[in-house]
Amino acid sequence: MGRLPEFVQVKEVGPRDGLQNEKKQVSTADKVAWIDMLSDSGVKEIEYSSFVHPKWVPQLSDAHDVGRQIKRREGVRYSALVPNMKGLELALETGIDGASVFMSASETHNKKNINKTISQTFPVLGEVIKEAKSAGKHVTGYVSTVFDCPYEGKIKPDAVIRVCDELLEAGVDDLSLGDTIGTAVPSEVETLLDTVMQRYSKDRIIMHFHDTRGMAIANIMASLRYGITRFDSSVGGLGGCPFAPGAAGNVATNDVLYLLHGMGIKTGIDERSMQEAALMMQNKLGKTLPSKSLASALAQE
Repeated sequence: MGRLPEFVQVKEVGPRDGLQNEKKQVSTADKVAWIDMLSDSGVKEIEYSSFVHPKWVPQLSDAHDVGRQIKRREGVRYSALVPNMKGLELALETGIDGASVFMSASETHNKKNINKTISQTFPVLGEVIKEAKSAGKHVTGYVSTVFDCPYEGKIKPDAVIRVCDELLEAGVDDLSLGDTIGTAVPSEVETLLDTVMQRYSKDRIIMHFHDTRGMAIANIMASLRYGITRFDSSVGGLGGCPFAPGAAGNVATNDVLYLLHGMGIKTGIDERSMQEAALMMQNKLGKTLPSKSLASALAQE
């Protein structure tokens, strides 16, 4: 484990992973205005929606409209989750810069989430990856439940490697390793990264932590010490997984920025702008978002 990095890239996934589990519908106009605020914050990648069937994630049924209406800022990658060729086709129509495909390291979670076994999922995603790459798009492979599964319990690193190998062979540019139910602790992060870093370049690894047990920031610290410099996060800590009962939202972007900037690590993101974006969505949803740094900043105003 080496020195802490000088720069970390934070990918904002609130508009997709954050909103997907919210029951209160957010209007298309509000989503567009919110994403435009995020674009102005200095973040370099925003996952703005998911092109899944509307009946599975009703909140994101307007993905096509959102993608067409957001203001594209130069230097920002606008990506979306795509489950299959139909989703990719629709996403490409909106002018995505990046496509994200997803599957699980857990057989049971994969069936619950995608309605396919892991082996059945590879050919479907392989076709999507091939077409997205041929269209000149950056492709990220999400691997869910890399530490624990709500149905199977602990997941062995070998199971994670199996899925990662297949996705990389299919052509993904990078891998986002997800603590989907937010139960990992730093020692488990170290164990997984010990295996992962022997096999893949650290530059291809993104860590994706949910904060169900309050361990996300500690797990980010553990990842930083392994040289990981890319993390997914959700403004305000918004989110949760529809197919992982009890999972809290992604680690709050606001809290990640407080950590990184406090340690002198640059991100290029303005904390105040991210705070305003979190407040906007907090007001639209009519509920308090879980970010601790956001709550602290509001208390001091």
